[in-house]
Amino acid sequence: MYRVEITEVAEADIQSQFDWWRLNRSSEQAYRWYREIWTAIRSLRSSAKRCPTSKESELHPAGLRELSFGLGRRPTHRIVFAIEKQDTVRIFRIRHTSQRDLEAEDLP
Repeated sequence: MYRVEITEVAEADIQSQFDWWRLNRSSEQAYRWYREIWTAIRSLRSSAKRCPTSKESELHPAGLRELSFGLGRRPTHRIVFAIEKQDTVRIFRIRHTSQRDLEAEDLP
């Protein structure tokens, strides 16, 4: 089992995405998205290694991985994280799939 830690920046990403869903879709969808992204994040406790490396993997010494997430059939977001110290999953960012690739300054 891994311990999952989420950076303040990733928490802010979640809040920002939640706010966007609430304003541009519906409150019901926003709350559903919020609940389900936290379920996806919790799933990393037991199976983080199932996730592929991200295209920005070289930005972190341990390498970066990503978990694709979405409410429908097609993923809309990427949960970008690293497995550190063999027992910790550190979540760095939550990115919409249409956003540009991460750069070093995007990581906390």
